[in-house]
Amino acid sequence: MPCQLCDREVKQLTAHHLIPRQTVKRKQADSGSTVDICSPCHRQIHLLYSNLELAKQLNTIDKLKSEPKMRKFLGWIKKQDPQKRVRIRR
Repeated sequence: MPCQLCDREVKQLTAHHLIPRQTVKRKQADSGSTVDICSPCHRQIHLLYSNLELAKQLNTIDKLKSEPKMRKFLGWIKKQDPQKRVRIRR
């Protein structure tokens, strides 16, 4: 399955909540939709942005893809071997 952010074919994907669960009141059962992304993309998102930024400004896959810091990362990660573990840095 391809990662919905970097489009690489990886063996295992993780579910990323477009609106982080920590920003949703506990009484609400549904914290919103998720997207299936690879582990490096998921780690990079949470390194670059706070949960509040993700909830208010970057709450769609298109907004994430078009954000400048993420766009730079996506350009780099697309060139990496999907079978190898990559190191994520700020």
